[in-house]
Amino acid sequence: MCDKESTSDLKSKGKQFRQNDYSDNPLVLPKSVAEKQRLQIDKLMRHPEKPVYIPDRPKDRKSREPPEFVRDVMGSSAGAGSGEFHVYRGYRRREYGRQMYIQNKAEQEEQAKDFQKKLEENKSKAEEKTTKKRNKRMKKKQKMFERKKQKLEGAEGNECEMNTEEVKEQDLSETGDNDDAEENCFLIGGR
Repeated sequence: MCDKESTSDLKSKGKQFRQNDYSDNPLVLPKSVAEKQRLQIDKLMRHPEKPVYIPDRPKDRKSREPPEFVRDVMGSSAGAGSGEFHVYRGYRRREYGRQMYIQNKAEQEEQAKDFQKKLEENKSKAEEKTTKKRNKRMKKKQKMFERKKQKLEGAEGNECEMNTEEVKEQDLSETGDNDDAEENCFLIGGR
């Protein structure tokens, strides 16, 4: 009776009590990293409707600015108490932390500049490649049109020359990047 009363109390308070949660899953100690990951995934997949908490990246903490005026400065020999060394040590630690923050910030900015420079170089190289290939495609099309023009001149005469010139002008005005444009450019005479 005690168990039934405690479960009804839990249910009445709005908490869910699942009897099978702990009886079906005995305690398993992972022996490797892969097994630990598998257990975590199994735990997540037991309740797929439950949202997963993903923490934000830790933010860089900016150190305090150096004090403009340092009070209670003691010399190294006369009148320095036993606690002054610890005060000095705190100042020194904060200053080293501030200098490290400045150095890390400068390194990150330098890396960001290098990365942007590398992106620009890659972009310009890719653009050069595409223009070179585009020119090559256009030359190939031009040669093909010249061959077709020669064949048509021999067979039909002046009527076909006008149609091929119109098609050439249309092809030269297009960039040649679209597949549809490449398929349509081989129409001669509208037939």
